[in-house]
Amino acid sequence: MSSHRSFGLTNPAAPKVLEPEGAIALLKTGTAEAGSLLGYGNGRSYGDSCLNGQGAVVDMRSMNRILAFDPATGLIEAEASVLLSDIIAHVAPHGFFPAVVPGTQFVTLAGAIANDVHGKNHHRRGTFGGHVEALTLLTSDGRTHRLTRGSKCGLFAATIGGMGLTGLILSATVRLMRVPSLDIEEEITPFRGLDEYFDLVEAADAANEYAVAWTDQLATGQREGRGLLISGNHAEYGARKAGAAGMVLAVPFRVPVSVLNRPFLKPFNGAYYWKKSKARGKHKIGYQGFFFPLDGIAHWNRLYGPRGLYQHQSVIPEGEARKTVPALLAAAREAGHGSFLTVLKRFGGIPSPGLISFPRPGYTLTLDFPNRGAETLALMERLDRITIEAGGAVNPYKDARMAPEVFAASFPAWRNLEAHRDPAFLSDFWRRTAVRLSTEARRALAAERTNSGGRLTARIHSN
Repeated sequence: MSSHRSFGLTNPAAPKVLEPEGAIALLKTGTAEAGSLLGYGNGRSYGDSCLNGQGAVVDMRSMNRILAFDPATGLIEAEASVLLSDIIAHVAPHGFFPAVVPGTQFVTLAGAIANDVHGKNHHRRGTFGGHVEALTLLTSDGRTHRLTRGSKCGLFAATIGGMGLTGLILSATVRLMRVPSLDIEEEITPFRGLDEYFDLVEAADAANEYAVAWTDQLATGQREGRGLLISGNHAEYGARKAGAAGMVLAVPFRVPVSVLNRPFLKPFNGAYYWKKSKARGKHKIGYQGFFFPLDGIAHWNRLYGPRGLYQHQSVIPEGEARKTVPALLAAAREAGHGSFLTVLKRFGGIPSPGLISFPRPGYTLTLDFPNRGAETLALMERLDRITIEAGGAVNPYKDARMAPEVFAASFPAWRNLEAHRDPAFLSDFWRRTAVRLSTEARRALAAERTNSGGRLTARIHSN
């Protein structure tokens, strides 16, 4: 069975896999068929944006060399599938660190670009794409493009956050951040409810490079909305060498039932809140424990059981957050679902250079649930409705099931990416959402023309 799956394990494995050499040959000779290709990195995407069930995925993991690094400027050039863990290990002795890291260091460089990942410091640094200086892109017309921030063709902007749909990313140059050490001076501040969190977070963002909150999604009554605000800065004195990025523990197989269920999570959340609350105040922590706490457990996604997990990440405008975030948490409780990773962060106002990107000013809430079939899908749809009604957006990079209408409401500029999409590249996500939207719009236009005797009598609106 193919190992080329999404991390959520809810979608079938990729049926056809190509090595880079074969895909590059097809692209350079102009013989790649429409919708037949999609680049695949390290398989850390939760949904189907990394899969192409009607074509092939291109396993890029053999293209993993660091090509150049300038310790004077912090510019690093690397091939598409260099992992962030490898970049950190290479540049740390010189006093550098990626300006933006997601919740795992085991993502590829091209994956970080294609998903325009964000981290705990969006209020300070924006998205990963904001630090990409140049990239090399191979398209199905046989051309190899060297794209920079100032490129006028639009391909650079379309590729940032473009989900791998503009062509095959071969390499990229990224500007790193200078840091005094890898260690983090962490501060944990318990909050008794979400109103208290919202009162604290702006000052925490102003004072710290990093800030993120964990909330106890299952707490009710007087404990409802309790959580921990975790902030930090790079320590002035500490480690200048990356630790081993290997897995310490492993889940050897998929458990027959989800271990991360509500009966387990309620006491776990209580114990976690109590233990972390005792560690309040500033203390030094290694960077892996601060940024990548789950990376030490190989295949931890298997703990969600035989049907995998769904993750729901939303962003809510600032003016709606105090009302909408509690509503999202309550909806999950009312549906009888418990979220193991419930993360709340504040996004700043730094725009991404990409055509479409998930982060925007407001608050982002991440929830994940074991897949229990129809009842879990019904909950996810309810969370979608609450988010869209508040003027928010649902993250497509982590999605495996959102309706086309939800995607269009979240990203009204999706047509701009479709206009730059390479015809040879397609994903299951894009086929499920944007392609369906385009097809429905064309059918509506044709029907209107037929009904009006060939004259367009009404403007066709489609999100």
